Amino acid sequence: MPRGPKGEQRPADAIGNAIMIAKIATGEIEDITTEDGKNAAAVALGRMGGKARAEGLSARKRKEIAKKAAATRWGK
Repeated sequence: MPRGPKGEQRPADAIGNAIMIAKIATGEIEDITTEDGKNAAAVALGRMGGKARAEGLSARKRKEIAKKAAATRWGK
């Protein structure tokens, strides 16, 4: 699927692309980019990423995860 000027997915055929642009212009569907050109879904997922996971874990659990990661990394 081709990408738009800001990396978003657009329909491959000209007619499908024209219909999508018309729907965005009339407000039937919402454009998925934010004001700074980033994909809104990717921005939302970034907020739910590693920082949010780390805040939800206890210090003891984070330490266990780090030890397991280090053992796997250096144990080869």
